[in-house]
Amino acid sequence: MRKAKVFFKDQWAGTLTEDAEGYHFMYENEYLVNGEAPVSLTLPLKGLVYHSLVLFPFFDGLIPEGWILDIVEKNWKVNSKDRMGILMVACRDCIGAISIEPFE
Repeated sequence: MRKAKVFFKDQWAGTLTEDAEGYHFMYENEYLVNGEAPVSLTLPLKGLVYHSLVLFPFFDGLIPEGWILDIVEKNWKVNSKDRMGILMVACRDCIGAISIEPFE
């Protein structure tokens, strides 16, 4: 199982998890109370766990493409099919308000 923290601006918004059953996203309780906005319109601010067999399209859309993806694969030695792995290494500093960090 792999887990990543999802930040909106500098606030921890939720946790993205990958396990044998797929992907799961859940907002942090504090973010549900004090959060500015949902991380995505497809993931409304609710106190439930979102499930998907594939990486949620919103998070998959954060992953770089083309020559930038080639650099990520070579520098961090991540397989291009490992979407969660790429997300965790390449999306710490995304364009926009969202950032992803491995859960430690």
